Amino acid sequence: MISIVGSGRVGASIAFLCVANGLDDVLLVNKTKEKAIGESLDVASAIPADSKFSIRGTDDYSELVGSDIVVIAASVGVYTKDRSENIDFQVEMIKEIAEKIKQYCPSAIVLLVSNPLDVLTYYFQKISGFSRFKVIGIASSLDTSRFRYYISETLSVPQSSISNALVLGEHGDSMVPIFSGVSVGGNPLFSMIDSRDIITENVRNYWRTLRNFKSRSQFGIAKNTFDVIDAISKKKEISIPASIVLDGEYGEYDVAMGVPVKIDQNGVSKIQQIKLDDTESSSLKKSSEKIRNDIKSVHE
Repeated sequence: MISIVGSGRVGASIAFLCVANGLDDVLLVNKTKEKAIGESLDVASAIPADSKFSIRGTDDYSELVGSDIVVIAASVGVYTKDRSENIDFQVEMIKEIAEKIKQYCPSAIVLLVSNPLDVLTYYFQKISGFSRFKVIGIASSLDTSRFRYYISETLSVPQSSISNALVLGEHGDSMVPIFSGVSVGGNPLFSMIDSRDIITENVRNYWRTLRNFKSRSQFGIAKNTFDVIDAISKKKEISIPASIVLDGEYGEYDVAMGVPVKIDQNGVSKIQQIKLDDTESSSLKKSSEKIRNDIKSVHE
């Protein structure tokens, strides 16, 4: 069973993709029971005729029993200036959810999409006591999609011609697009652009640009989360950047941030060490410090 905590736009969109593709039974959990039931009734109309799976909604965490994957897409409010602006309330929320998941489905793989993503991934893993390889923050893959988009737009090339684009570090204003390994049509990206600054700023401010036209994003993160759920459910392997609590990788300890990982049916199977240039290494260190300061700022 795939359980999704939070039945807002993102949670409902993830549920839709899981149901429409017939992955597994889906449970929507929301603090407002009527919201969970309403979204489940809507999504149920997308169940394929040949599917053996269904969807239901509840506010009862005890129904998480039997969940193989739990997605956390809940939020206490909308951020408008920075993903960390509701940090104390979000951490309080994640602690409560962690205790419930630990109680009812302690063997589940947990995918977080709530913000501030890296801070919540860190606190969930610490509170739950789950293996760090089974607590995965899904956001750097979204940032990577946005990186590819801006490369494509800047150079007027199809995204299919772009290889090895990655965004690491914080899912926030200090995120680090990795230019040094990118190739376009087999040629190094650096041979086609004058500076990394404009694309970097565009990627970091993507969510702000989007909000000039729409209240918040939902489809990009839903698809990136679905891709991970699909890989786990079908026992495939997927390579993406994702947030995980680090224990020496990239020289970092006791902090969660986006790094390249391989994910299979058991969670993160490998943290990949890739070569970075000096600018990227320095920026990644600053990004980890930003996340660590945010973690320390929480009033517990």
